[in-house]
Formats: sequence, structure tokens, C-alpha cells
Amino acid sequence: MEITLVPLSSPRDRDALVRFLTENEFPFHVGNRLTVRDAEERIDSGRFDGPDHAGFWIDVGALGRIGYTVLDDLADNALLFDLRLASQHRGQGFGAPILRALTKYVFTNIPEANRFEGNTRADNIAMRKSFRRAGFIQEACYRDGWPVPGGAPMTSVAYAILRRDWESGSTTPLEWDDRVGL
Repeated sequence: MEITLVPLSSPRDRDALVRFLTENEFPFHVGNRLTVRDAEERIDSGRFDGPDHAGFWIDVGALGRIGYTVLDDLADNALLFDLRLASQHRGQGFGAPILRALTKYVFTNIPEANRFEGNTRADNIAMRKSFRRAGFIQEACYRDGWPVPGGAPMTSVAYAILRRDWESGSTTPLEWDDRVGL
């Protein structure tokens, strides 16, 4: 499966981005249903191409653009990302290949990056499996850490991959020890 990351330009891609954001519902995201105004405010604020953000359409060959991703915290050595797929392309096995393509992009093009991180709700099983399949490991669990509009907060989980693990194809074990009695 050939995943291509196509740089997103807010001025050039504005209409397509507004359509994408308003025509799809994102049940596992804060802001799961955006209005035209919400989408335009995000674009105008630099969310997709500001100095600390880089947005990309996710292109999959004959299917074309199936979603987008935004890399955040470009000036740090630990980048975060947002990933959204169009409703009709979810559940088709794109998650892990997209994460592998993003990881390759980050560690190939951003020399300062040492970590690549993502968060999701604990009940987003498909994304959690995608993280694992792409070589990320779960590093944190935040109880009541994910706001849910109109509902109780949910547990959030954080996954990351280190540059050295990506380069070696291995996984560095976690170093914490619950036996310290704190």
C-alpha cells in the first residue's frame, strides 16, 4: 500500500479542507463534528501550516485523498500529530501504514526529532492496534483525560516511538518500576 503525504497549503486547499472537516464526523476526537465556522477558524489560526505545524493530505493511490494529518510541535524534539480519515476509509487497515509513513517522514526530514507521539481515547481500539502494529508503545494512561462534549471525560492513552527504535526496528523497554512504593 503506497501512502503519500502531500503538503497541505491552507490558502490553496482551504475549500477542500473545510469540506473534509464538515462532511465527516470524527467520533474519537475532541471537536468530533465541525461547522464551517469551526473549520475556517482552525485554518485561519495556522493549525495546518503555522510555524509549529505541518499539515498533509494522506493520499493512497487510486483512492486519492483519504484523510489528513498535522504534525505539531515542530520546534521540539518530541513531535505530536493529529490524524483524521474520511468516514468511508476507516476500518480498512490504513492506520498502521499511515503511522509508518508519518514516522519515516518525521525521522527522515526533521533531524531534531527524537520522539514521535500520539494520543487517543482508550476506547479507540482500532487506533490503539494501529499504534502497536506501527512499532509505537503505550507510555501513559490518563484517567478522565479526554474531554467528551456533553459527556463524562474518558481515559486517554499515549503512544510513542523513539528514533533509535525506528532506526533499529526494535523496541526500547519501558524503564519505570511500580515497586518503588510511591
